[in-house]
Amino acid sequence: MTKHRQRVQKHIGYLVMAMFICLGCVVMRYGWLQLVEGDELGARMRAQVGQRYLVQSTRGTIFDRDGRELAVSTMTKSLFVDPNHVENPEQLAADLAPLIGLSEEEVLDDIDAGGGFQWVKHNLEQSEYEAVRRLMREKEYTVCLNFVDEAKRYYPNDVLAANVLGFVGAEDKGLDGVEQALDGLLKGEIEEEYLTTDRRSRPIMDSIFKKQHRYSGDYCKNVTLTLDSSIQFMVEQELDRAVAENGPKAITCIVMQPKTGEVLAMASRPSYNPNKFWDYQPETWKNRSVSFIYEPGSTFKAVVAGAALQERLVSPNQVFVDPGYVMVSGRRIQNWSGDSFGTVTFTEIVKQSINTGFAQLGLALGAEKLTEYAKIFGFGEPTGIDLPGEEAGLLFNPEDMRDSDIATMAIGQSIAVTPLQLVTAMSAIANDGVLLKPHIVKEIKNADGTVYEERGKQEVRRTIESATDKTLVGMLEQVVASGGGSKAAVKGYRIAGKTGTAQKIREDGAGYMDGHYIASFCGFAPVEDPRVTVLVMIDDPSLGSFYGGQIAAPVAGRIFAQIFRYLRIEPSSDPFAGLAATEQAAPKPKKVYQGEVPNGKVVVPDFTGLSLREAARKAADATLKFQGSGSGVARQQSIEPNTLVDQGTEVTVYFEPG
Repeated sequence: MTKHRQRVQKHIGYLVMAMFICLGCVVMRYGWLQLVEGDELGARMRAQVGQRYLVQSTRGTIFDRDGRELAVSTMTKSLFVDPNHVENPEQLAADLAPLIGLSEEEVLDDIDAGGGFQWVKHNLEQSEYEAVRRLMREKEYTVCLNFVDEAKRYYPNDVLAANVLGFVGAEDKGLDGVEQALDGLLKGEIEEEYLTTDRRSRPIMDSIFKKQHRYSGDYCKNVTLTLDSSIQFMVEQELDRAVAENGPKAITCIVMQPKTGEVLAMASRPSYNPNKFWDYQPETWKNRSVSFIYEPGSTFKAVVAGAALQERLVSPNQVFVDPGYVMVSGRRIQNWSGDSFGTVTFTEIVKQSINTGFAQLGLALGAEKLTEYAKIFGFGEPTGIDLPGEEAGLLFNPEDMRDSDIATMAIGQSIAVTPLQLVTAMSAIANDGVLLKPHIVKEIKNADGTVYEERGKQEVRRTIESATDKTLVGMLEQVVASGGGSKAAVKGYRIAGKTGTAQKIREDGAGYMDGHYIASFCGFAPVEDPRVTVLVMIDDPSLGSFYGGQIAAPVAGRIFAQIFRYLRIEPSSDPFAGLAATEQAAPKPKKVYQGEVPNGKVVVPDFTGLSLREAARKAADATLKFQGSGSGVARQQSIEPNTLVDQGTEVTVYFEPG
């Protein structure tokens, strides 16, 4: 009995030992599978029962300054194929191609690429998506075809501001304009999601795949621009009209707020529709406002005039003698008309854009000072605006400049600028001589609506003294009031500006192209409280005139007129109102000289009603020294008409706008 009990206990011990050994083996195997092969087995399991999808949040919206949408995104389906699971490529291509607007060859090329994933078509239209879904269910193509959510960009205004906005390519990548410059902020975030499927790769929980993806992270920010859609539309409408009237190669316009540096409108022609950017030549995508450089011609004379006034080299009423042309380092520099203006004041030189006068000023300033002031006004370096492809322009090295280079630079040649640089410099003149950094982004908000960044007025430097600037503004006002820019005038408003006509440089840089010009006008208004600066640049007009005062100034004038109405800017007050009535109320009797004129004596002529040039010539004929004050037509003179005086006596004539 005892031996039997011992034998049973011994067998039980063996059994327990065997059980512990088996349990140890199970634990060791479990540990091996869990700790050593766990990741690999888990990945194999997930691959067998589900798939991973990349889910992208929508790209941020772009608004104008008043909250109107300029660029928006919606989620669409993009189709891909798994070539490894395609049983009959030819049949699949024949069934699929007509539904998505592709050829059978294009679908076959995607299948022939091999692998487990190949894009077939991005951003399907809703009708295409529904048609492909039906095909997949009817012919059981779900094993080799499937969809991925992708964001599609829409531009609700089509061409409006296209060169500023740019466009978005595949995989939500900004490729031009603001879309490219702020791509890191606008772009949606891509997240990976796992979807459980059956053995045929069909989703088991379809609601997971269809769920609305709400994002509140650090990407897909909304951007508000400084652009005003209404002003942008006005500008583009006028550019289209100018294209029809002048037949140019291209035309560019910028409207800026001179006291803040905000760009209200920026447009170019030719342009394109960013919703179908692939239908246009890449050249039309270019934003000429920042990426096109050209010789500004006489519009640059506003800067030269400011520099000369600031350096006290000239005064508004200082008299010059215009010979019609000057020879500098063997180069002939003549006036745009080819004529001589005779004896004129500096104000008349600016108003009539007399090249010989500015060439003399440039030589008086010298290479160092002329280049220094060009840089002070922002030329020769990018402005730093939030747009890609901005050019810096070109300036001579002062040490390498000959006298002819100095003289031609003073008339707007031998220098290359961008339209944005020029309108920014003119805005500095409108802003009491203070240069501001131009900006086109007003505000950036996070996806949850909180403010990420605000961008406002940013001063760069003072260009010229306030008193000098006021003198310069008065002279530029005369350009529009009664000078070469008169076609930019708007009745009832005071506008200051400068026209320009520059011969185009050959593409190889060897000289100028005969018969090819760039016409421009740049100005601001109203003079007493500048609200807008407008630049119009017409590249190579082929119909009619090519002078800036004849074709660019009228475009600017029409734009000014529309903006005045839109912004409800009241007409300017007339500083000379009531002057004529006062004079008529108390007319002065004119003295009439009678008798012979002794030797060495002359009779002072009556200058009333004459222009400055006519009065100067008349004084010279009478052997009198002439001094002009103001601009317009002669109203008063320091010595009464018909007074007998010595030869060489100085007479001052006062001019006022007619």
